[in-house]
Amino acid sequence: MSILEAIGLRKKYELGEHAVNALDGVDFVVEKGEFVGIMGPSGSGKSTLLHLLGGLDKPTDGEVTLAGKRLSLLNENESTLVRRHNVGFVFQFYNLLPTLSAAENILLPILIDGQDSDKYEDRLTRILEMVGLSGRRDHKPDQLSGGEQQRVSLARALVTEPAIVLADEPTGNLDTKTGVSIMNLLRRSCDELNQAIVVVTHDPTASAYADRVVFLRDGVVVKELRFESEKDLNERRRAVMATMEDLEAVML
Repeated sequence: MSILEAIGLRKKYELGEHAVNALDGVDFVVEKGEFVGIMGPSGSGKSTLLHLLGGLDKPTDGEVTLAGKRLSLLNENESTLVRRHNVGFVFQFYNLLPTLSAAENILLPILIDGQDSDKYEDRLTRILEMVGLSGRRDHKPDQLSGGEQQRVSLARALVTEPAIVLADEPTGNLDTKTGVSIMNLLRRSCDELNQAIVVVTHDPTASAYADRVVFLRDGVVVKELRFESEKDLNERRRAVMATMEDLEAVML
């Protein structure tokens, strides 16, 4: 069963007398418990697609259905509630509030929703353990490393147990070891919590954690790569790199 479906997505930006088609008729479906990677060169429309899928921006044309709700039929308040109750966002830049502790930043979606954060103490403890930050819960962002801040950002996305997590270059500012730990956590949340995960990335290693990878170029889907479950991470990474090389060769 799909948790997210996009049909015929187009996004046009007007730049003076010129128009740029960031997306040009993209269809995209994500099933519950599925891990999908989105790859493509800079300017291919990856982040634009992610923002449209999460209802952070509106398409010029096309339709997004999230958790059974057609976003085009919702007003701003209704759209916000659908996002809040169904989507967790992870960004390349962590977007943590500097005056709040790690635990307070993680619980922010709960507080914004007007709920009693005390009721989430057990879940908070479990998520802090999951992301390896049990001993850092009271630390402010400036007391945490970049990798720790990204893990706080990931924990914040997971605390409401959303049906889908949308991550935009979640390992982009991290060293290799920390990036691997973040991708392992995303894979674990997919497998253990049956959450759908969509990750925009330029990194073949990160995309190798996915069940399938969608390749964009010039605002259109040009290739989709599905992995057999028995393939290990190195085999998947090699398959991603080979696909990237094939697509680059076609453009030459």
